[in-house]
Amino acid sequence: MGPPHDKAKVGVGDGGRPGIISEVTITGEIRGSSKPPGRRPLRGRVTSLEVLCLVLVLALVLQGWLVDLLDVPQLQTAATVFVAVCVQAMPFLVFGVLISGAIAAFVPASALRRLLPKNTALAVPVAGVAGVALPGCECASVPVARRLMQQGVPPAVALSFLLAAPAVNPIVLVATAVAFRDAPMMVPARFVGSLLTAMVMGWLWTRFGKTEWIAERALRKLEEKEGTSRWAVFAETARHDLVEAGGFLVLGGVFAAAFNVLVPTSWLETLGAQVVLGVIVMALLAVILALCSEADAFVAVSMTALPLLPRLVFLVVGPAVDVKLFALQAGTFGRSFALRFAPATFVVAIASAVVAGVVFL
Repeated sequence: MGPPHDKAKVGVGDGGRPGIISEVTITGEIRGSSKPPGRRPLRGRVTSLEVLCLVLVLALVLQGWLVDLLDVPQLQTAATVFVAVCVQAMPFLVFGVLISGAIAAFVPASALRRLLPKNTALAVPVAGVAGVALPGCECASVPVARRLMQQGVPPAVALSFLLAAPAVNPIVLVATAVAFRDAPMMVPARFVGSLLTAMVMGWLWTRFGKTEWIAERALRKLEEKEGTSRWAVFAETARHDLVEAGGFLVLGGVFAAAFNVLVPTSWLETLGAQVVLGVIVMALLAVILALCSEADAFVAVSMTALPLLPRLVFLVVGPAVDVKLFALQAGTFGRSFALRFAPATFVVAIASAVVAGVVFL
């Protein structure tokens, strides 16, 4: 065998006819050849980077026209609401998917099953109280609940945790106490109303819920891959959940922004003047505004024209069901599940809040 740079002439032809003569080194490098066989050059292909550059250039050139076009109060309000919803929720969504990844990578299914009572009816309140340990909002609880289901936890138990965690954790309760300094009983009322909502929904699912309502992807058991690092499983699981849930979070933010602009505030103020109508209106407002559970108390305390009971309904319903959470649940557990679970949760949350309000307020 000759030196590494020895060359040989190789004929390349089509159908036996003389073709292009290329220089082929012993190491396999082809010099002077035309296109690689079987491949065509990618001409005219536009990448996402080129599209981004074009958009930025157009934005700079048309800056003045865009400013005039977007200088509409309703559009500015919608943009503000959209950004506020996403900015408030995203840190807690990230926190939730990190916990989801940690459960998938480091917590075996057998450990979870040993910690919970075997009787589902007894495990439901245990899961509800366990929500105290997760300082996050509803966005964080959705991927965690799915991961619990994939680890073999009964759906009723995981759903109880999903509803309780955003409303009974210490951060939310402290924020409520700070906001309602003049009404300290609002804190135990919110805690009991939210915990009662989670427990009742868990028991209702135990009695009437059907597994086929939940998308198969949400119940698919996690496969143990031999030789795969647990940190790799953690990173991949968190990345997958963040990308999937983040898209529906944005969709929910768009719906919340649209409702805030399209529904006149004067209608809500007129209906909220009466207690019964105020309860219904504040429940609907909680669904529409889609506020993060750590911030909703400061919004509720500013509505001084309303009695405490409608504002308590606002605080109990919001973390349990809103347009953002509905979108997240539909994307995670399937539309069939969300269309059944969200309306039932809405009714149960209102009833639980009213019961807690009558007892504490």
